[in-house]
Amino acid sequence: MNTALEILKKYWNHHSFREPQDKIINAVLENKNTIVLLPTGGGKSICFQIPALVKDGICIVVSPLIALMQDQVDSLNNKGIKAFTIASGTSQDDLITLFDNIRFGNYKFLYLSPERLQSPFIQEKIKQLDINLIAVDEAHCISEWGHDFRPSYRNIKILKELKPTTPVIALTATATKEVIDDIANSLEIKDAIVFKKSFYRDNLAYQIFSLEDKLGRLLQICTKTKAPIIVYVSSRNKTKEIASFLNANHFKASFYHGGLSAANKQEAFDNWISEKTPIIVATNAFGMGIDKDNVKVVIHLELPNSIENYIQEAGRAGRNGKKAFSAVLVNKNDIRIYKERLENAFPTIAEIKHIYKSIFSHFQIANGEINEEVFEFNLLKFSDKYKIPANKVATTINLLEANGILQISDSYDKKSTVQFLTSSNRVLNYSKSDSNTTKLIQLLLRSYGGIFEQETKINEFWLAKKAHLLSRQVVTILTKLETEELITYKKATENAELYFLVPREDDKTINSISKNIQKYIKQKIRKATDLVAFIENDAVCRSIQVLKYFNEKEFNKCGICDVCLANKNVYQDVSKEIMAYLSSNKTATSKEICEQISSKEDIILVNLQQLLSEEKISINNFNQYHLNE
Repeated sequence: MNTALEILKKYWNHHSFREPQDKIINAVLENKNTIVLLPTGGGKSICFQIPALVKDGICIVVSPLIALMQDQVDSLNNKGIKAFTIASGTSQDDLITLFDNIRFGNYKFLYLSPERLQSPFIQEKIKQLDINLIAVDEAHCISEWGHDFRPSYRNIKILKELKPTTPVIALTATATKEVIDDIANSLEIKDAIVFKKSFYRDNLAYQIFSLEDKLGRLLQICTKTKAPIIVYVSSRNKTKEIASFLNANHFKASFYHGGLSAANKQEAFDNWISEKTPIIVATNAFGMGIDKDNVKVVIHLELPNSIENYIQEAGRAGRNGKKAFSAVLVNKNDIRIYKERLENAFPTIAEIKHIYKSIFSHFQIANGEINEEVFEFNLLKFSDKYKIPANKVATTINLLEANGILQISDSYDKKSTVQFLTSSNRVLNYSKSDSNTTKLIQLLLRSYGGIFEQETKINEFWLAKKAHLLSRQVVTILTKLETEELITYKKATENAELYFLVPREDDKTINSISKNIQKYIKQKIRKATDLVAFIENDAVCRSIQVLKYFNEKEFNKCGICDVCLANKNVYQDVSKEIMAYLSSNKTATSKEICEQISSKEDIILVNLQQLLSEEKISINNFNQYHLNE
């Protein structure tokens, strides 16, 4: 049996654990229940993946996000570790085959959504498996006090009933003491050891800038920063708009949001990772699986959803331990718009009932009927057809999914699938006359484990890059192989997949979850109120505000946030830098000088005034500064 450190070296190519990963792994290997609170970038997945690989049997991982589950499954499979997740709408016959493969195929990980655990059939199949560990990812979802409460997470404790002696590890990046206590109670692991790493980041400066010209400040920050940047915005259209603005100003930027095709999403991510486009403008869909340690600045052009979201997103900067910045740019209208958007985002119970009925009408499902098909669903077309605001439809669907009424998988979460129907030799013999086909088949065989046993998720764009082909060539080859009945190839569509989990009962269904919905909305409003208070509080060190929010007891002023810097009120002499710049450029406006010199704008302006008073520089009729002769 390999030790935890040997497995870390073999599959992750690391030679030591980060604190406190080794302590967590040892506790799990001793069959102790654990609750793990590690901030973003703390390496939570390794804390359950490595002990599961050390022990005999299979680890069940419960996660709320289909995309996150698939990313982790793909990552494990690419390492040669057998992992699997069950797609929406899989029939019972297919499930029987899948569980037989899992049981007898040396699989190590089974990823499930909490909704899947409601199925008595799946519960029965889990009983037959040798489960070595139960891992609950994003465990804050179990608590109504968390920032992303999902009532379906309350049902996870069924796993403890099915496997009472199997240890449980619950993991989250952001949780208050209320949430941690709620996790322990809900999962019935009150004996759990809690591992908690401080949220204090001595190299990360939280800075809130109140200003009217946000785009001007964005350009200044991008000019001064010679390292990768993430810019967060609140809408898909804004990602493209801001990326275009940056490119028009001679920066290299790409954009990323949930509605992109798999190929475009992968291209944007790869270009940013490789620093072909070192700036990426994104919605909060950009976050899962990011492991880039040299991000220098995370900029929020619009307010995040909560303090928890903000800390996760800001925490993607400075993972290499070097000085990094989180810059939130706000103006007078932002908070007003934020509050208005919050009020308009949540539908009433009556509106939710109307939307729920309309979805059934859209798919022509009768009252009392449960249809186990997978339906293709286009949110914008549905909203237009029934004259319902798209944001309210989206919120309603999220609420219905969180309460176990339906399940939805957006197209950007989906990938095409391939399964070989014959031996590799036969396929390779078939392809001998075409080098591109041979190259692609060999790449598929090397890259995807289990491709003969089941439908395996692939990424045509990634395959094309690796095989030095065009994406359309990959699709053409795979389509031809399917025509010859050598493989099955299911190409991803652009619509979402919607799957109903309960029979149609209209008002009765919504009435049964109305209390959960009202709690959820109340909690969202409270989280938003806490965030606004954080943004507006310019009297207390930002780090202290964050640490108090997460119930930490020990804290000192960080000395690097906007509040601490303002309170220092120390004059910084940058006159030499200003004069050197003017010496090279002859004339420049204050804005141009601020873009080039690495200091705060107000400090630069004070220095300019001092140089003017000393008659070392002058200003012309065009508000340009220049050196005096």
